[in-house]
Amino acid sequence: MTLKENMIAIEGLTKDFDSFRAVDNVSFNVEKGEVLGFLGPNGAGKSTTMKMLTGYLPISGGTASICGKDVTQYPLEVKSKIGYLPEGAPLYGDMTTIGFLDFIAEVRGLSGSDKQAKVDLSIKKLQLESVMNQPIETLSKGFKRRVGFAQAILHDPDILILDEPTDGLDPNQKYQVRELIKEMARDKAIIISTHILEEVEAVCSRAVIIAAGSIVFDDTPEKLKAKSTNGSLDQVFRELTHH
Repeated sequence: MTLKENMIAIEGLTKDFDSFRAVDNVSFNVEKGEVLGFLGPNGAGKSTTMKMLTGYLPISGGTASICGKDVTQYPLEVKSKIGYLPEGAPLYGDMTTIGFLDFIAEVRGLSGSDKQAKVDLSIKKLQLESVMNQPIETLSKGFKRRVGFAQAILHDPDILILDEPTDGLDPNQKYQVRELIKEMARDKAIIISTHILEEVEAVCSRAVIIAAGSIVFDDTPEKLKAKSTNGSLDQVFRELTHH
């Protein structure tokens, strides 16, 4: 069954804001078990692409589908399959961690013992036990990020779309979150938008680099490294994204 293979399919995806083209004819697929590192400098079109893929922004041209369903034609079905961690995830500051996760679980249609089990599991996976009853606005940036991540995985989605998942985390927390991503990748398709090149080496099976709205590289992190004369990913990244 081919639907199982290409869990995310993007074909000629384009986004115009008036006369400015933010994303220009981008195409790629992500299969089950793949972790795709989506890289690019600020303003390259990464977040815009993700927002179209998750249905937060209308598409100007091309198509995007999740598990074989077009994101424009089947918005609710598509959203039920996605766990999305946006950049600076919008958390309700006056809610406690547990209150927020309970609320998200209800929005996702979970109830009873199933809801309780899924909330408990997401707290455990992101190690949020110590801040369960704290208002979110009192948490450190790293803990806020982990609460955002917990809400993204709460309903055990087939697809994870993570915008800067380790932003604000200390080295120890970064390691934990990367291990969690690798563990979850076995039965999901995951896109990680990041500008941290070591993250791509640490967790991604593939790297797509976008610059000025267009793809300039799509291959494995090893192939990306091989393009460099001194083994430095930074150097290759700069060369690829400086037009």
